[in-house]
Amino acid sequence: MKLNRREFLSKVLKLGGVLSLSKSEIVSIKFTENTANERNWKLYEKRKEEGKEAPLEDSYAVLVDLTRCIGCRRCEWACNEWNKNPNQPIEEFEKSRFQKPSVFDKIRRTHAGNFTVVNRFYDSEGKPVYVKKQCMHCLEPSCASACFVEAFVRTPEGPVLYNPSVCVGCRYCMVACPFDIPAYEYYDAFAPQVTKCTFCFDRITEGKKPACVTICSANALIFGKRKELIRLAHKIIEDNPDKYVPYVYGEHDFGGTSWLYISNVPFEKLGFPVGFKEAPRRYTENYLFAIKVLEILAAPPLVYLAYKALKEHEYEKDHE
Repeated sequence: MKLNRREFLSKVLKLGGVLSLSKSEIVSIKFTENTANERNWKLYEKRKEEGKEAPLEDSYAVLVDLTRCIGCRRCEWACNEWNKNPNQPIEEFEKSRFQKPSVFDKIRRTHAGNFTVVNRFYDSEGKPVYVKKQCMHCLEPSCASACFVEAFVRTPEGPVLYNPSVCVGCRYCMVACPFDIPAYEYYDAFAPQVTKCTFCFDRITEGKKPACVTICSANALIFGKRKELIRLAHKIIEDNPDKYVPYVYGEHDFGGTSWLYISNVPFEKLGFPVGFKEAPRRYTENYLFAIKVLEILAAPPLVYLAYKALKEHEYEKDHE
């Protein structure tokens, strides 16, 4: 029995469990036309050449108050809209929290065509807690330390940007990231790239807020300077000790991040990796060094064996 292309892909996706996803999610996973990362990297290089970089201590951040998030997913829509990723009418995002079945029925991660997602958890009383997930834009990004072609860089403004023009597709960044953020265009056979949130570098360098922050009607996202937001987060917690757990996630976790969270539920119950204060880069750097050493040591014998096999093949061909 012959299968046409549609039937074949349907069977393959079913084997991978992908058909359990909505149509829009499948489109996001398979999306291979993103230019946001490349566009922002070119802007970064241009600003660097023009000497427009901001001082490192002046970096931006976002404070996320999880007690305020209502799960409207308008941030997802705005992110897709600004970055020209696959999108739907905003009403489709807003009504998803009331639907059954719903996109919230499973914990999602970012993909090639969506840079942020909102997941739903529950507190001890069974009330929903919505958690926005995106690149955390670490102060010491492990993706950058794991990349031997230096395709990642943390800008003085705060965003961690990616340069697709030098990427070799090794995907070490995906392994190194403690937040499971870098996505990969697996469906692009010729020029796949890593994709991720850019922190709207092209907006904040023009004095604007990130798209997700701008559209948030619940005031769950506050954009500003990192040091100021940390002080604000602690003040909010101190003024409302019965409402928040006494912790600002991202202040020190994994060496510090540009996205900071306050919550009424312990972070380990909301899918956040906890217990790591030190930046992972010291481990990823050592790992990458070991890989380079192995490559150098393994190269000569591999070249010799390949040369020997080629000569043997030529000999056998000449004596047939």
